Amino acid sequence: MAPKKLYIKTYGCQMNVYDSERMAEAMGGEGYETTARPEDADMILLNTCHIREKAAEKVYSELGRYKGLKADKPDLKIGVAGCVAQAEGAEIMRRQPMVDLVVGPQSYHRLPDLLARTHNGAKALDTEFPEEDKFDHLTARPKAKRGPTAFLTVQEGCDKFCAFCVVPYTRGAEVSRPADRVLAEARDLVERGVREITLLGQNVNAYHGHDGGLAGLIRALDKIDGLARIRFTTSHPNDMDEALIAAHGDCDKLMPYLHLPVQAGSDKILKRMNRSHTADDYLRLIERLRAARPDLHLSGDFIVGFPEETEEDFQATMDLIAAVEYGSAFSFKYSERPGTPAAERPQVPEDEKDDRLQRLQALLTTQQRRLQDAMVGRDVHVLFEKPGRMPGQMVGKSEYLHAVHVESDAFAPGDIARIRIDSSGPNSLKGVVAPL
Repeated sequence: MAPKKLYIKTYGCQMNVYDSERMAEAMGGEGYETTARPEDADMILLNTCHIREKAAEKVYSELGRYKGLKADKPDLKIGVAGCVAQAEGAEIMRRQPMVDLVVGPQSYHRLPDLLARTHNGAKALDTEFPEEDKFDHLTARPKAKRGPTAFLTVQEGCDKFCAFCVVPYTRGAEVSRPADRVLAEARDLVERGVREITLLGQNVNAYHGHDGGLAGLIRALDKIDGLARIRFTTSHPNDMDEALIAAHGDCDKLMPYLHLPVQAGSDKILKRMNRSHTADDYLRLIERLRAARPDLHLSGDFIVGFPEETEEDFQATMDLIAAVEYGSAFSFKYSERPGTPAAERPQVPEDEKDDRLQRLQALLTTQQRRLQDAMVGRDVHVLFEKPGRMPGQMVGKSEYLHAVHVESDAFAPGDIARIRIDSSGPNSLKGVVAPL
């Protein structure tokens, strides 16, 4: 019998990418193989994100594209997973009756059972926060060869309750996976060809599944033969402890790149956001991190036009950015998330949001380009991931997460080489093999 086909469309963050991989593995145990074409699928699964504006409407729009497929293939199963599924629940099935199952991000280990319930035309819904650890119930990863990089979720949920964020409501409270299970999964990935692992969590540095916290887990990972690089994302400033700062200075496998969102530079706005730190707290933390690792490249998140933000508040954010010098950053206009405290407050006019976002992004782009241009003439170590678009070209990532292009036939995915950067483009670097 030919295998059934599963099409997964993933929205949002790296954690959703990891979740989609695990859902595919769970369905692999039911005889499904993944396909890149929804037209070929026996099951379509949308793994959704609820962070951005109008996230639910985008999902409904995407579902509308599959009405024809469902009409032509009545046995086609359509499911919605992830954070929009958690937030919307049965409303998804009410608005789109062709949806067969809805499953939240903490229940996707039950996906095969939910699918089984739909075979007689029934609907299946599971948006609970189960007591059991979903990772204990997932099918073991097949031993297929993997690419040189992989995500590994170690922590989920959030207890911070930022006033703009739905994560505590869709992902639940902060929970950490036991270190022995994380390490076992990491060893398995390395055996299959992975050389760089990025540890994932909504607040990954709140990880407490190891006696030494995230720093202790990183030091345990550092001992795995064959694992060359460790990264982690996303962090909260309040959970960046001294042990983790020290790890940036003395753990060779921990890469000199850190995504540390601050969101705003105004203490008034930070308080309205319920961030529980001040701009000065954040800047002093950056000083300690750079004292431990002077070449650390920083990335951040910024929200402009948060309710009640004045021009003076916005200028405080611009001042913080100027002080930090970010290598990269993500910036967005504030958008209302129903059910969050900030959605009920006086909103900043859209034209002011647009103007502030343009000015903030111009400053961030200038910083990013300046730091990238400063890499010219330097040697970096590149982990090659795939061939480039041009014949004889390979593409990989530096320690600092820069994309680096090298024209050479000497490397394969998974190789690491010392490369001398000779030019800087808008979004990437080019280099040659560094002389001995």
